This record gives sequence, structure tokens and C-alpha cells, in this order.
Amino acid sequence: MSAAPKIIPADAQAWRQSFLNLRPSVSPCPGLTGTNWTAVHARGLDFLERWADEAITLGWTTLDVWGVHPQIGTIRADYCGGMTMGTALVTGITENRIFSGYATFYRDTPGRPTGAVPIWLFGR
Repeated sequence: MSAAPKIIPADAQAWRQSFLNLRPSVSPCPGLTGTNWTAVHARGLDFLERWADEAITLGWTTLDVWGVHPQIGTIRADYCGGMTMGTALVTGITENRIFSGYATFYRDTPGRPTGAVPIWLFGR
């Protein structure tokens, strides 16, 4: 029986430390390659600087924001968190929404599967 992966708590400083270990030149999981990963990485850095503290205050969890499927990464979008999908910078956040350009990530979508891992723990 394998142990469940360690999930980093919803803590903005822990998010920053974990995300900063990811290199913009090396994709952390399937579904994010080349310039797409570079843009998602830049988006993540911007989010951490401008929105992470507010996200924590609004009750966003680590997986709500940074989740990916544990075996196939972002290929299964229904496992993905708000910052692992899309490349546009975040323009606003509410209790259940992250707004990015013309896209919106809905945290309260019914039927979202469980079992995601934070992007920085993919493959571990």
C-alpha cells in the first residue's frame, strides 16, 4: 500500500516556496510543454505576488489553486486547479472564482474528482 502524498497546507508562504522550486524551462507534468509551461509559470509567479494572500483569506485550498492529476498532469482538466490551466494573468478573485482574461475558473463546480496533487508534487 502506498502512502498518500504530503499535501502542502493552504498557506501563501508555503505556496511561494514550493512553486519557486519549479523551473520555467522544465515542465513539471504532462500537458504543460514549451511556451505554454513558461506562460503558466509566469502566471503563477504573478498570482503569488498579487493574489495568493487574498486567495487564502477567501478559503482557497492548495488543490483548488495548484492541483493536477497525479499521473497525467493537466491532461485531465477536471483535476486541475485555477492556476494550472490557462496562461492569462489573473485579473480578479472571489470566494469561488478566479478571473483571467476571458476565462473564469469555478472552484465550486459540482462533481470535481478528488485525488489531485499540487503541481510541485507531481510524480513524487
